[in-house]
Amino acid sequence: MELDYRLDGPDNAPVLVLSNSLGTLWNSWDEQFSEWRKYYRVLRYQTRGHGDSPSGETPFTLAQLGQDVVALLDHLNIARAHFCGISLGGLTGLWLNRYAASRIDRLVVANTAARIGQRDAWLARAAQVREQGLSVLAVSAPQRWFTQEYIEQRPGIVENFIDQLEQLSPQGYAACCEALASADLRNELEEMSRPLLVIAGEQDPVTTVEDAQRIVSQCAQSQLVTLPASHLSNVECSVPFCQHVLKFLNE
Repeated sequence: MELDYRLDGPDNAPVLVLSNSLGTLWNSWDEQFSEWRKYYRVLRYQTRGHGDSPSGETPFTLAQLGQDVVALLDHLNIARAHFCGISLGGLTGLWLNRYAASRIDRLVVANTAARIGQRDAWLARAAQVREQGLSVLAVSAPQRWFTQEYIEQRPGIVENFIDQLEQLSPQGYAACCEALASADLRNELEEMSRPLLVIAGEQDPVTTVEDAQRIVSQCAQSQLVTLPASHLSNVECSVPFCQHVLKFLNE
């Protein structure tokens, strides 16, 4: 599996891997990228089935999404890296914390849970997208991703995210839904050993503050930050998100 990726920043700086949420691309990190690249070699990649990253054989699993990151580090001869992921990307980070801890220094996982949603709901969404395409999600996605206040104040940004969602591969998106349907790390949390910052959106209807608290309560070396945001907290609260991550990585 050869993922589409970009590596930017000072050659000798520590590497920071960024992992996107379901239905978004690496430009979802634009508000943080210009600042983070001053201090880190920032490695952005498109998740399987997103952008120019192929889906490969389907179905695939959360473990394969995590192994994709390890393979990318191997390809670039990067022994260890920091990691920051949101939603599906955050769950990928939890998998790395459990099964590839030797490759990771510090992790940030945002708007995620050890178990996101319910199996039947993910399988139903996958089937719907395969049959009707991604436009069927355009009506409901803004209410999952952003608070109503943000939708009203920044309609252009919200519209750009929805336009991008509609242009993704329905097959790739559906395959990620099916991976989420089987992904469950709730019984693995106590085995996660790397320093971990968990960021939660106070108005996130998808992965709640309670979900974040469960992670922190069971993971060693973990801490929680909440932001006044919905599911894409790095977009809605871009500046404090950026600052919290930098502070944690520099501890």
